[in-house]
Amino acid sequence: MGSLIEGLLTLDGGLATELEARGADLNDDLWSAKVLLEAPEAIAAVHTAYLEAGADCIGTATYQASFEGFRNRGLTQLESAGLFELAVRLAVDARDAFWSEPRNRKDRHRPLVASSLGPYGAMLADGSEYRGDYDVSASDLRTFHEARWRAVSGHGADLTAWETVPSEAEALVLADLLRARPQEAAWISLSCRDERSICDGTPLRDVAARLDSVANLVAVGINCTHQAFVGPLIREARAVCTKPIFVYPNAGGRFDAENKRWATDVEAIDWSAAVRKWCALGATGVGGCCRVGPADIRVIRETLVSIAHDV
Repeated sequence: MGSLIEGLLTLDGGLATELEARGADLNDDLWSAKVLLEAPEAIAAVHTAYLEAGADCIGTATYQASFEGFRNRGLTQLESAGLFELAVRLAVDARDAFWSEPRNRKDRHRPLVASSLGPYGAMLADGSEYRGDYDVSASDLRTFHEARWRAVSGHGADLTAWETVPSEAEALVLADLLRARPQEAAWISLSCRDERSICDGTPLRDVAARLDSVANLVAVGINCTHQAFVGPLIREARAVCTKPIFVYPNAGGRFDAENKRWATDVEAIDWSAAVRKWCALGATGVGGCCRVGPADIRVIRETLVSIAHDV
């Protein structure tokens, strides 16, 4: 894991939106976790597509999975825990099958599997994951996140990715959880509303500075954010943070949280130019979030390889 984190890392793209592109109906409070119940083989196929596109790390289909959400579907605690395990196993098995082919090992490190865990607001499925304004105590946040973290642990993932974290309060709860389990590795990725601030209005620089002291935090990320903000945000984080910086923005457009659909089209992005710019500013991991698919990840991978060869 260390050699990948220290070098340039190609992250995967949007899991849920790629499932939608392949025909899945995710107009549901469970979002991509719904597919765990209905067609887990579709999730495995998307993992494989990202690996074949060049991803050095794939994220599990647990971003919006929660015990609360599964309970609302009538599942028991044990059945819910089984779905968390299934999601991790799908990613691990896809990675292992990919790596078992000698042709896939050329000029590559063994890909990582990150257990993807979204913020508290993702469970609410009301758009608050992009605002961070949910009224809940730090203690309740800790209980929520710790239960899910334990559910994905011990099933073969290499590390955890807490993603789309919209508030400083939630980021600091996650940092405390990570400090309490120093044998575990994770990154924390923040969602941002503009060129300087995370979604709750806190300057990214302030949050990144506080996260920098967490020894087993392997990176600070910026995700589910408009790509136009990424360059300035890298500068803000890099000014105070010694950790690797991972960036994986959306492909643009506005998401209608009430109706759970994209209200505008994907924007045209020159991924090669963007990746070169972001790496020059200090990013060491690049991928995509919503509506960034395998074809985009292939371009990102090719660009990162080219940058590495130029160094």
